[in-house]
This record gives sequence, structure tokens and C-alpha cells, in this order.
Amino acid sequence: MIASAAQRPIELPPREIKDLKVLLLFTAVFCRAGHRGAKEPLPDREIGWAGSREKQYRFCPECRDFLRYALERRLGCPLDPKPVCKHCPVHCYRPEHREKVREIMRFSGRHLILRGRFDLLWHYWF
Repeated sequence: MIASAAQRPIELPPREIKDLKVLLLFTAVFCRAGHRGAKEPLPDREIGWAGSREKQYRFCPECRDFLRYALERRLGCPLDPKPVCKHCPVHCYRPEHREKVREIMRFSGRHLILRGRFDLLWHYWF
């Protein structure tokens, strides 16, 4: 369960939670590999649906801002059921954020698959 901008709880289906966890994981890998400096976790109120592992991820300010934007867009998606963003007919990300998510997914997908996370191949291709 997570609180929206209006602070009302939203029940998320397992598929959406999985997609959001993949976004957190990929962004954490990208941030750890490419950004130096102080890193902090996202506040619990922003990832209340995540497990303990996802709550331990730490992000630089740039990646935290990107994740806030991405989570807001994903949770606010008007389509039902929500498609995977790369297959969506309506692109709700701004162009610079679309490019950023492509960069993150491209880097982190390769990074994790080369390090044995073959379970992510399914998400990578579909």
C-alpha cells in the first residue's frame, strides 16, 4: 500500500509492484556505478509497497528526483491495466526523462545479466 499525492492509500497489483521494484533496482545499480557523493534512501512514504531490500537502496539527489518523477508517473497512469512503459501507446514521461530511463535500463540490464541475474531476461525482453 502506498499513499498518493492526496495521501489516500492505493492497492497495487503484484505485477505493478514487480515493475516498480525493477525500476528501483535498476536505478540503484546505475547510481552506484555512475554517481559519487552522498546517497540516501527514498523515504518510506514513497516506497511503502517495497520489501526490505528495496528500502535499503541508496540514491544520489539526481537519481532520487528521477525516481520520484517516475514513481509519480507510474502510479498516476490512467490506463487500466497498466502496460509496461516501453509498450505503452501514451508516453507520459517528458522526453528528457524518457531518455534517462532508457539509459538506466540499458546500463543496468546489461550489468545485472552479465553478473548472473538471468531472471531479469524476461523483463528485459517483454
